[in-house]
Amino acid sequence: MLTLGTASAAPGETATGRLEVGETRDGSPVRLPVAVINGVDDGKTLYIQAVSDGDELNGLGVVNRVVPRIDPTALSGAVLVVGIVNYYGFQTAEHRNPIDDTKTNRAYPGNATGTTSERIAHATFDAATRADLILDLHQGSTSRMIDEVRVRCGPRHRLHSDCLRLAKVFGCGYVLDQKGPDGQLARIAPNKGIPTVDPELGGCVGWDEESIRKGVEGVFNVLGYYGFLDREVSVAKQTRARGFEQYRSPSGGLVRFERELGERVEAGDVLFEVTGVFGDRHARVTADSDGIFWRSRRLPQAAAGEYVCSVGTNLVTY
Repeated sequence: MLTLGTASAAPGETATGRLEVGETRDGSPVRLPVAVINGVDDGKTLYIQAVSDGDELNGLGVVNRVVPRIDPTALSGAVLVVGIVNYYGFQTAEHRNPIDDTKTNRAYPGNATGTTSERIAHATFDAATRADLILDLHQGSTSRMIDEVRVRCGPRHRLHSDCLRLAKVFGCGYVLDQKGPDGQLARIAPNKGIPTVDPELGGCVGWDEESIRKGVEGVFNVLGYYGFLDREVSVAKQTRARGFEQYRSPSGGLVRFERELGERVEAGDVLFEVTGVFGDRHARVTADSDGIFWRSRRLPQAAAGEYVCSVGTNLVTY
């Protein structure tokens, strides 16, 4: 019998339940939705989680479609899933946990007696570190972004090549290989010897079916490549960015983008212009380096100094 929270599955079974991680302000328990898929044969364990940022729902869309499609009678090993990590942020459609104003994905490995986010991180980290591989499903919040996978352990980490391989197998086409901030699951879990990646499945308000489709395909790529399922996987070359340049608006106004997401840019190319209300140009911003137009804000209005877009740089194909 394999158990996560109240979900218990015998070999060849799938079970769903709840993982208790704390209490709300009225004393009601906080229980995260979890699933256990227990294969009929021995094998590795894959851990998947979604919605550690409360407004990033594409990962939930992936979980919603993947769990019913995995046949435990055809599975070797097991899959553990936490469908919604940031309980409070999800309930209020906010990126951060509104109770402690924290990004849950900055709270790992967590603290069993800490803040609400630290308690959630502690409980989910305990579940994640039972696995051999970890997928922490994200998206570019509500901004616009290409589908990519992030390797966050840093290039000098002993598991860096294993994390790069996992990112390549997931196969969004683009990989950001840059050491992440303290407290990210994809940075901390490799310290426990577990290859971990952070798929960033586009960026949208609500969820996007194309990004979800890529995420579902990515999960099944991992299941096939690492021997969970008898499934042939063709591992394609990926474009890997080792740098990430962010651009802010030099003046207030309305942004007009001159590049599309995923488009190659060269140093000196115009990325965007800023105009006034009546179309008079206030500023023109050009790329500092060659790269790929990676991410951009969704709304056209921007204050002076406000984030506008990002370019992935130092590109290699692997």
